[in-house]
Amino acid sequence: MTHVAVLMGGMSAERPVSLKSGEACAAALERGGFRVTRVDVGMDVVAQLLALKPDVAFNALHGPMGEDGVIQGILEFHRIPYTHSGVLASALALNKDRAKAVIARAGVPVAEHIVTSRFEAAKQHVMAPPYVVKPVNEGSSFGILIVPEGANRPPAELTMPDWVYGDEVMAEHYVAGRELTCGVFGDKVWDIIDIVPKSESFYGYDAKYSPGGSEHILPARLKPNIYQDIQKFTLLAHRALGCRGVSRADFRYDPDKDELVCLEVNTQPGMTETSLVPEMAAHAGMSFEALVAAMVEDASCQR
Repeated sequence: MTHVAVLMGGMSAERPVSLKSGEACAAALERGGFRVTRVDVGMDVVAQLLALKPDVAFNALHGPMGEDGVIQGILEFHRIPYTHSGVLASALALNKDRAKAVIARAGVPVAEHIVTSRFEAAKQHVMAPPYVVKPVNEGSSFGILIVPEGANRPPAELTMPDWVYGDEVMAEHYVAGRELTCGVFGDKVWDIIDIVPKSESFYGYDAKYSPGGSEHILPARLKPNIYQDIQKFTLLAHRALGCRGVSRADFRYDPDKDELVCLEVNTQPGMTETSLVPEMAAHAGMSFEALVAAMVEDASCQR
């Protein structure tokens, strides 16, 4: 029986999401007949893994350490096969600035953006509104601030004492319109979800993780050429970054201006009951149990 260590929790701001993802995956793997050990990742993770000697590590971590190549490097060093992307792809994808440079070179459209310090971004507009300010190395919409057209000043939150998202931020041209996402598993591209937030004006933390926080339209109702472009760009970005296993690309599309941009590629998509990847897989005829089992079967080192 394959022994799977499900890595969950961690020490990032996304710990609560990771615990939910990890528990959902662990329970599904147990239902599928795997021997499962839940590992709440902390500073002693190496000692835990060496004591457990798992056959596979299922990476259900989100954010720094779990999504940026760090845990991947630990698993590579100790020759423990693992799921999702490897060291380089993970580090690249979590850094929004470098990821954009790579996927743009591959032909994926991205929004105009600059990287600066949060202190400079708080002094004056670093680009003409509307724009979005976001941490360079965070996920789950943590720290995202929208500066609307006509705003007199930058967001005051950037200099608040409780800002915990680092001093480097990205200012990105705001594309109005629809929030769209598309997933990949290996070389198979899934159908596209149109995300309609209910509890927020954009697809923020509550819209992502609160039941009823958003409506998911699957498949998205789009012009065929836009639908095909999103699927093409999703696979192109996955390959350009060197992703493995499952990844998910997020897009904004303004139908009035016919403007389509890729916002980011997520190498550790959420796996909670409200998450998008399990929904896309189910639409393709793959149960949650079959999905996580296939991810375990795909696990390897040197990813």
